[in-house]
Amino acid sequence: MEFRFSAVSASTRRKIQESLFTELAKYLDLFPASKDARIFLKPNLNSNMNALTGNTTDLRVIASVIEFLKAQGYHKISMGEGTNSGFYRNQISVIERLKINELGKYYGVDVLDLNYAETFDIPFENGILAQAAKPVIETDFLINLPKLKMHFEVGITACLKNLMGTLVGQPNKKKTHDSLCKNILNINRVIKPDLHILDAVIAMEGTGPTRGTPIPLNTLLIGTDPYLLDLACAKLAQFEPSQVRLLAEAIHQGLITQKHFEFLGEHPFLAFSKPMQQPKVNPLVGFIHSPKRQKFFLKIRNTAFFNTVCNTDFAQEILFHTGLRQDKFLKDDLKIDKLTLNEKCLPGCVICREYCPVSLELPQAFKTGLEGCIHCMYCYSVCPVEAIDFHGVKGFFEEQEKQYASRIRQNANQG
Repeated sequence: MEFRFSAVSASTRRKIQESLFTELAKYLDLFPASKDARIFLKPNLNSNMNALTGNTTDLRVIASVIEFLKAQGYHKISMGEGTNSGFYRNQISVIERLKINELGKYYGVDVLDLNYAETFDIPFENGILAQAAKPVIETDFLINLPKLKMHFEVGITACLKNLMGTLVGQPNKKKTHDSLCKNILNINRVIKPDLHILDAVIAMEGTGPTRGTPIPLNTLLIGTDPYLLDLACAKLAQFEPSQVRLLAEAIHQGLITQKHFEFLGEHPFLAFSKPMQQPKVNPLVGFIHSPKRQKFFLKIRNTAFFNTVCNTDFAQEILFHTGLRQDKFLKDDLKIDKLTLNEKCLPGCVICREYCPVSLELPQAFKTGLEGCIHCMYCYSVCPVEAIDFHGVKGFFEEQEKQYASRIRQNANQG
């Protein structure tokens, strides 16, 4: 078995682009010969919380991959995600809130919401069939762009679990929980990306996938074997595979072998490793989400009566504060009139430029009207002295600020 695997250090927009251009050139033999080939990108857009929180795939990574593909002459590029069922159920477009649609417009790339795609069947445990999105198999080259996060149900979410976002709509995502780890592996048996580019630039430790803590690892992992990359993520976080339910199941099924361990044991990527906090849940969450009990609670939770009750504002607050729900499904959108620069801006500071996904010449571009800005709020979020003024309505973004503003600025300054 021959493994293809790379690990590079990257933190700024320029370094991310340079590293990906250099490393991806080593994988060009895998890419389609025809420049008319269809290429599909599958990022992780779990929530409306941007990549600086450690929750979703960094727009800087996505933009750099698109730029690489275009530099090779590929022009039929699309990307999409079927984001988590709570946002889908509440008719909230995470694709729009994370400005994926605006990034697509900037680069001339089609963006699809996989929750509304045509479907094909994937066999799950106990004779269940789940429906996944056809665009991910009706493409000539599929690139998986996961985010490294801790996950309170499976331990770590990386390449393997990211493919849950190919399932169409809430009913199909529910089906995974009948046997979560086994069904994630079932998805990966059918949907097999040609390349994985894992974003661990800003990962999430603790009680992820949404309520953990962002931690800068400044690392990108690239490869063709999702089991190898997920095992590498465990080693990067200094976890034992037995601590990661999904990896333990993959080992049990023989999908991760001794050769995987031997390869990584000799690889210098471990120089990037950093101990990450494991997911911790309170006794109530642990009891309900136990693999032995979860499917029974979900049957009750998914009844029409409980769906109605749980979607009330009062119930959502209770579920969030008890930890039974990780996300807040806030209805109010972010509305930006403009971003302006104030007198606090530090001479010579270019942190805002290092985080701009579309490489605007910040902070100078504030004086010329920010032409090309996609309103991702990265520059606003990382400014160490709050020199960027927001004009508009923050909506859902206000909750992200409340939880993460100080940590995001701290991480940016460390970088």
